[in-house]
Amino acid sequence: MHSSSQAMLLLLGIVIILITPGPTNTLLATAGLRSGIRRAAPLMAAELAGYCIAISVWGYLVTHAAGFLTWLPTFVRIACSVYIAYLAITMWRTAVALPTSAQKTVGMRALFVTTLLNPKAMLFASAIFPSSAFGDPVAYLQTMSIFAAALIPIGFLWITFGAALGTGRLAWLSPERVQRGASIVLATFSIALAWTTLH
Repeated sequence: MHSSSQAMLLLLGIVIILITPGPTNTLLATAGLRSGIRRAAPLMAAELAGYCIAISVWGYLVTHAAGFLTWLPTFVRIACSVYIAYLAITMWRTAVALPTSAQKTVGMRALFVTTLLNPKAMLFASAIFPSSAFGDPVAYLQTMSIFAAALIPIGFLWITFGAALGTGRLAWLSPERVQRGASIVLATFSIALAWTTLH
């Protein structure tokens, strides 16, 4: 069972990772731009399915391997912290690949496969979700419910963002501003993750 404080920390970690730019979010924004909000909205089901499968597989592997590799969870968390820091630096230095009207329509299969292979799934499984989520069915359902509750509005936000780009309403929002805002959030999260792992 999650306490209210644990649930809030879990939700915060999920939101920080989900909202940052990445392959899945770029496809959602592209779908919003090309197809409009109403037609792109069902793609969130493919995103949720892809993440649930990938997170479950990663979580199972890490949790069961930890039985004979006791150092593995700590190592993976530190590796995730370093990876997030690397993403933060990369985002700061390069422009976000925002969608353009030249890109073709995004389908359910493309979004599902992209999400299935998204490195964020490993971060969720090894650094964000509690280890109990992969050993207790009740904890698993609770954690996945919190994840789904965060994913749906964030996915909708990215679709809406893409649709707004198509109307020219977000001309003030340059790729550099999106990039650097996400970079600061990721850097802060990387430091926090490393601190909680080592203390």
